[in-house]
Amino acid sequence: MRAATTPSRIRALLNLKATSISNPNNINNNIVSLQPFSFEDSIHHLKNAADTKNLIFGKTIHAHLITSNQLSQEDDNVVLVNSLINFYSKCGQARVAHNLFDEMPKRNIVSWSSLMMGFLQIGCGFKVFELFRDMGLVDGIRPNEYILSTVLSACCKGMVFEGQQCHCVGLKTGLVFYQYVKNALVRMYSMCSDLGGAMGVLYSVPGSDIVTYNSIISGLLDHGCVNEALDVLNRIVVEYKAWDEVTYLNVFALCARLKDTNMGMQVHSHLVKNSEEFGFYVTSSLIDMYGKCGKISYARRVFDSLDTRNVGSWTTIMAAYLQNDCFEETLSLFLDMELEDVVPNDYTFAVVLNASASLSALGYGTSLHAYTEKSGFKGHVIVGNALINMYSKAGFAGHANKVFTEMINRDIISWNSIISGYCHHGLGKEALSVFNDMLAAEVKPNNITFIGVLSACGHLGRVQEGFYYLQQLMIQIGIKPGLEHYTCIVGLLSKAGLLNEAENFMRTTPVDWDVVAWRTLLNACHVHRNYDLGKQVAKIVLQMYPDDVGTYTLLSNMHAKAKRWDGVADIRKLMRERNIKKEPGLSWTEIRNNTCVFVSDDKSHPELKQIHEKIKDLLNRITLLGYVPDIATVFHDVEAEQKEEYLSYHSEKLAIAYALMKTPPGAPIRVIKNLRMCNDCHSAIKLISKVTNRLIIVRDVNRFHSFQDGSCSCQDYW
Repeated sequence: MRAATTPSRIRALLNLKATSISNPNNINNNIVSLQPFSFEDSIHHLKNAADTKNLIFGKTIHAHLITSNQLSQEDDNVVLVNSLINFYSKCGQARVAHNLFDEMPKRNIVSWSSLMMGFLQIGCGFKVFELFRDMGLVDGIRPNEYILSTVLSACCKGMVFEGQQCHCVGLKTGLVFYQYVKNALVRMYSMCSDLGGAMGVLYSVPGSDIVTYNSIISGLLDHGCVNEALDVLNRIVVEYKAWDEVTYLNVFALCARLKDTNMGMQVHSHLVKNSEEFGFYVTSSLIDMYGKCGKISYARRVFDSLDTRNVGSWTTIMAAYLQNDCFEETLSLFLDMELEDVVPNDYTFAVVLNASASLSALGYGTSLHAYTEKSGFKGHVIVGNALINMYSKAGFAGHANKVFTEMINRDIISWNSIISGYCHHGLGKEALSVFNDMLAAEVKPNNITFIGVLSACGHLGRVQEGFYYLQQLMIQIGIKPGLEHYTCIVGLLSKAGLLNEAENFMRTTPVDWDVVAWRTLLNACHVHRNYDLGKQVAKIVLQMYPDDVGTYTLLSNMHAKAKRWDGVADIRKLMRERNIKKEPGLSWTEIRNNTCVFVSDDKSHPELKQIHEKIKDLLNRITLLGYVPDIATVFHDVEAEQKEEYLSYHSEKLAIAYALMKTPPGAPIRVIKNLRMCNDCHSAIKLISKVTNRLIIVRDVNRFHSFQDGSCSCQDYW
């Protein structure tokens, strides 16, 4: 038998003092007086406090009820305590509500329902299900449709077994035919990744409404079932002319997944034609759809037409520009947002940090880092992940690791980002060390994780370990290897010099190989000078991608290294016939927060004379160490002396010379290049790092090269 509810017990429980507290809602300030409220007033004030989530005011009402002894009046006790439970639940104080609930001598279905809602609000799904079970066992109360839909909502986060039990209760009691319950069932199964269960409810239980269809489309889209989502949308078009806001969100998300601009524009036109006005979420979804479909001008038009633009609108348009590789425009929009005094959120910072990462704008990125901490976003996972990406792409693996180690909370993206960052710097040991830490922390790897892990094995030449991860660990964890994983194995075998094994792996593995995998093998043939296999692989690549200038270049260089000049001539003739032209080399470096861009054989720079003199001085110094220009790789049909001159003015050499002129002695130099670095520049920069005693980091299209004291982190394999 329960102990009786007394004022002293409840006062001790809540640690409340019956003192006068001013009422922020301007209700009678003399609320804690000896004069009791009427029953109706007490209910009204508690409802007011619950709706406004005014915890202080609600506690004051509670204290008044205790001191005026109203909670001991048997007839009204259940209703009053239910109101208190509802108030504390809505204010996120489910534990306090539970204590009140346990003290009740008599409870009804509202008592149970209010408490369940409280625990649902704070994310305690298992507690909600436990209360649902106890409701029948302890008090013998049968659920109604509202209780069952509440419990189903609690089961949405992976509690599919408990959700199935609730489904059975709904079938036995007939509650499943209530629209609330059917919608909750569809949503539960969708969010628990049981799309078969969701579709079963959709088609087996009559009476679907727009909410039902919205739930099923959201679930299908979340799990990548785009065609199935399109089928359900077709049913909505036939059955419902009036769509709600969620429907439009789903439709625009579907158009974005399908990259179907026409369908998106038709829905947009429907909105405009019918003068339907929806809030920020729909307009942001529309901007997002145009951005993901590559129609950035349309996205900008929608954004510019908005009367009021909040941080969500700004962040969405910036993300659209970022997705379309318009990195400078993304940063420009951020500055415009600042001028309008719109305060950025964590998603905004993530977008602009990723934009600065793509530009390798380190000065801007470090300023943003300071800004995020000043704005209170240091502990936000999405910001931390963006910072790891930014520092990794800027060539600061140590800074990226510092951000990672200081993160209090991490998600799978955090782990993948730092592993990937280490791999791009050729730091395979560090990448595998982080992977082992990840397993020790009981974080389940995903398919992206293993791309980094297999790449790390490739950098270290650990062939057996790579095959262990592919053939055993991935299977144990439940990840099916995909094309990118198999391509990593091709790279692993190729770097180890096992070219025939790599080719045999590609021939015998039932995978639809793409041009990236064959290029990987072709590059290995070039490095290991296996010209016969290289010709075969190049033929396959050019069949798949006839205009791939990089393949022609590699093939020509292979012939040149073997001194097969007729082969070089044939390749160059073929390029002329097919009008294949080399993409101009671009390199850029950051000097005092200014990005300086150089083009190969650039004649426009205002300090061109000084740069050329610096290059000449460097070449003279490294020649004493044995440097010989690799003129065989020059495509121009000119004399050897002029070929040497062409090599001297490659964009990365211009950028490095300029950085040496403008930075203090001993300062590291960082250069970004848009193409694969040529053999001559690679050899020259190794020696330049030695004669200048500088750390020179060059990021080309493949990876980072850290040159120091005459050697490179890539070990001459890139």
